[in-house]
Formats: sequence, structure tokens, C-alpha cells
Amino acid sequence: MISRSENLLPNLLDFTLEEMEEFISSLGKEKFRARQIRKCLYQSGNVSFEDMTTLSRDFRTRLSGIARVSRPQIVKVQESRDQTKKILLRLEDGLFIESVLIPGKNNWTICVSTQAGCAMDCKFCLTARQGLKRNLNPSEIVGQLLTLRHEMPQCPDIKNIVMMGMGEPLVNYENVVKAIKNLTCDFGMGFSNRKVTVSTCGLAPQIIRLGEDICINLAVSLNAHDNETRSKLMPVNKKYPLEVLLEACKKYPMPGRRLLTFEYILIDGINSSVRDAKKLAALLKGQRCKLNLIVFNEYPGTPFKSPSQKTVELFQQTLIDNHYTTMLRASKGSDILAACGQLSGSVASTA
Repeated sequence: MISRSENLLPNLLDFTLEEMEEFISSLGKEKFRARQIRKCLYQSGNVSFEDMTTLSRDFRTRLSGIARVSRPQIVKVQESRDQTKKILLRLEDGLFIESVLIPGKNNWTICVSTQAGCAMDCKFCLTARQGLKRNLNPSEIVGQLLTLRHEMPQCPDIKNIVMMGMGEPLVNYENVVKAIKNLTCDFGMGFSNRKVTVSTCGLAPQIIRLGEDICINLAVSLNAHDNETRSKLMPVNKKYPLEVLLEACKKYPMPGRRLLTFEYILIDGINSSVRDAKKLAALLKGQRCKLNLIVFNEYPGTPFKSPSQKTVELFQQTLIDNHYTTMLRASKGSDILAACGQLSGSVASTA
């Protein structure tokens, strides 16, 4: 924990490149110093000004008195039978969040959190049970990746970033956009925008705004073909019903051959029948999209159940027969509560 006076100092990881240049100019320094500092922060992983040896000693001393560099701290790492890794991280104010490293064929994906907790109250999600504690700052979003890259022993090669962890990214809109800019900036993490995906429960106005502000992949959690069922599963649907949500999705620009993704969690007896699949196919007619099917990941205390493999196969085949690109996303890390909808930021197991 840092002291109250130190906490008042700006965290340089919260600045975009433009904000960093403005900050450096206000100190009477050349703008290119901002790029030097960002190389130290994002590429070398420096958290101490003393280690930023491309800067003069006097400038480093001056910076240490007016700014700080702070990232989330690793508390615990759990590894699943399928090699998925769930990382519990502590924030400066003592709150906890979780990130997940997911293995792929040739590289790894990091699932990052954008809030501590969540206020969306989706009935199938464990994160929702704790409510919203607060939004994460850009430094805390990008910092999850930085911390793992530079502090986690044998951190795997991370090539893809999905904002599908704790929280609803588009509620924390400004900080998420800043984080994306720092992830994709050449003088930041340097990721291609094709490698960054934001997942949303369906905040229609913010979807339109995101498409105007920045170009990244978008995944929308759908989970039902009718408003009655979706509203029971996802209260946000009462404010932005399917017809409003899908109209916003049509306006979201996906360049080239890239497609917007609809995520659909299959829950036994709720939304997983062949009839449901046919209704879903009709609902999405005219949408440029692909579908990711996710079998519900059970957790202690949930009233919902996973459908049988046969039910899942019939649902997927029905969508394929209706000419939709449909993938069944393998649920990884469920044995350590690291799968979709299972993150909680719980410290109960750290004792």
C-alpha cells in the first residue's frame, strides 16, 4: 500500500501518448522525452524512475517528485489442468481483481478485467454477485498485462487481449479507450488493433460511440433470441432491448472481412433447444456476424445447469445449416473458476 500523499501523484501509466507529451511539455522538456519514458514503461517494464537510464539523472529525480509508476501486484497464481492460469492481483487501494491466461495452439490470450466487480447483474455470472466496487484506471487495465510480462516467472507469449474479465468495459468507457490506445500505440504495448477485443453485455449507445472512436474487435453477449428470456438473464436488456441492440451492432464498423461476434452462453432448459437456435438464426438475419457458443460454466450456488453435449451439437449444427459461422468455444480453466462468468476476485483461497 502507498501513502495518501504519494497516491495524489499522477500515475504515468494512466496517460496516453498525447497526454504524456503535454505533461512533459509543461515541465519545459522536449516532446520526444515522452516517447523515451513510454519505452521505459511499456517495453522495458520499468516501475522505478532510477531504472529509466535513457533520461538524465536530474530529470529522473524531478519526475520521482511529481509522478509515480504503479501497477497491480500479483497475489496468487493458479494453474488449471488444461494449463489455463488465473492470476489474483491486488490494486493500490487493497481491492482485488483477476486476470486469466488462456493457452492456444501457437500463442496465449490474456483476459483482463476492466472493473472491480460488476453492476450489470447478469444472472449466470459469478462476478455479478459481488456488485460493482469501482472502475479500473487505464494503468490498472494495461497494468495487468505489464505485471504478468515483467513479474510473473515464465510468463507465456501473449498475442491476444480480450476485455472479458471482471466488469462491463463500456460502463468504464473513457478509461477503457485510453487503455486500448496504450495497448495499440507504437510507443505503448504495440499490439495490432486486430488483436484486441472488447466484450459487452449490450450497451447500445456506447457500442455506436466505440465504433466512431476506435477500431477494435467487438463481442456482444447475446444469450437469447427474445426480449423476455434475455431480460430475465440480463437486466440490461430492459433498457436496451434486442431491436435497439442489434441496430447499434449493424452500425459498428468492422473493416475488411472481419465480423462482429455474438457470444451465446448455452444454459440447459433456458436457451439451448433446436427451436431456440432456429429463432436465433431468424433474429440475426442481415447481421454481418459470427457466433461463439459457450457452454454454461457451473459454479457453487448457481441455479443454472450446462446442457448435454448432444444438445450443444444440435444447436451448433442448426446455426451452421442456416449459414452462420458458428464456433463452440472451449471452456478452459473451469476447475479453478477461471472460465467465462466465473471470475470473482475472491481472496478466500489465498489464506
